Amino acid sequence: MDRLDRQLINHLQDGFPLEARPFLKVAEELNQAGFEPGVEVTEQQVMDRVQTLLDEGYLSRFGPMFQAERMGGGLTLAAMKVTPEDYERVTEQVNAFPEVAHNYQREHELNMWFVLATETPEGVEETIKKMEEITGYHVFNMPKQEEFYVGLRFEL
Repeated sequence: MDRLDRQLINHLQDGFPLEARPFLKVAEELNQAGFEPGVEVTEQQVMDRVQTLLDEGYLSRFGPMFQAERMGGGLTLAAMKVTPEDYERVTEQVNAFPEVAHNYQREHELNMWFVLATETPEGVEETIKKMEEITGYHVFNMPKQEEFYVGLRFEL
């Protein structure tokens, strides 16, 4: 990861422009911030760099975050207690559900944690039931009680 990659990641953590050519706007903003004297960042470079950061695993995801409940959908945090010998199989099965995001392994009795986002509130329970049938493991449903905004930022 070079200087431009770090500056791009730092910049994108503050938001992504909602306009016809957002990558051009990001390039202009980086140039205005003075990326490097005499060097102009281009729209194509920004697009290529984001794709490379995804391909190389520096970024795990690049896209919008939606509040499913405000759009009429369902959202929950879920966890499973999966045996070590089954973990890879269950991970593949869980991740095959399009409703799954942010699946992480944890050093805890509940060692698999993920977010479910569904088109309807009822979709959460339906997805959990299907997931339990396919994996053979119980899914612990932990719906949000209250939402808090934490302005988390990682400066590179």
